Amino acid sequence: MSISQVYIVHELARHVRFSVNPFLEGESWGWNSFASKPAGEGLAFFFDFCVELSGEPEASTGFVVNVTEIDRQVRESVVPVFGERLRKEFRGGRHIGLSQISELLWSSWVKLEGQFGSAKINRLSLALNPFRNVAVDCRDFEMVYFSEKFEFAATHKLWNDDFSAERNFEVFGKCANPAGHGHNYVLEVTVEVPAEADVFSVGVFEKAVNDELIELLDHKNLNAEVAPFEKTNPTIENIAVFAWERVAGKFGAAKLHCITVRETDRTYCSYYGPVESGD
Repeated sequence: MSISQVYIVHELARHVRFSVNPFLEGESWGWNSFASKPAGEGLAFFFDFCVELSGEPEASTGFVVNVTEIDRQVRESVVPVFGERLRKEFRGGRHIGLSQISELLWSSWVKLEGQFGSAKINRLSLALNPFRNVAVDCRDFEMVYFSEKFEFAATHKLWNDDFSAERNFEVFGKCANPAGHGHNYVLEVTVEVPAEADVFSVGVFEKAVNDELIELLDHKNLNAEVAPFEKTNPTIENIAVFAWERVAGKFGAAKLHCITVRETDRTYCSYYGPVESGD
């Protein structure tokens, strides 16, 4: 296939930060979009809203979409959606759960769809805190994707008994150190949750990950204390598969979508295992 026959699509992501105080009537817009715009007053709710688009760069600009246009559309169309909903629910003393958050994201999708020329929305996501994320995307309009990060510390050694010592050090470098070495791993678990039903509990989800996985790995010598890695190298690729096998099917109505293992801030692996069958 020639290069001219390959269809290339660029993906562009833009994080837009804003704050809403549900107890005040209007927004304090401020000037610092890096921190939050609207700025929020007092103990306001901070949002990190991410728009992911796909499309071809324009020849005249090199942009898929000018990110200032994404900022403008979010602040004009999405911020009012969040502000109105938060004021209504908080003043009524009502809980805003995962299904209500997904409604906010889909309402935002409707507001933004068609506003970026030929570029298409792939995904909208909302950071609930630095370690927890909710997203909707174009692959399945009936699902919301919930992600949360966990950490564990462990030591490992990478070694293949079929290799000579020289070959092991050639392939694995310092990771073949006989004494092993440690990492502070970050594990991100993403599940698919039906968007229209309150069937998901963060506490139950966290307990399943902790009991089935973190307790097994944290502060362990992976090669010596975790049975599958006595004969299999505990690379992040293999840890991701192991994690999938441990927690798949443990989340009730929520289905496991992806496991990501970060060894450092520069090295990580995501694994999408076998699709879980419905009951």
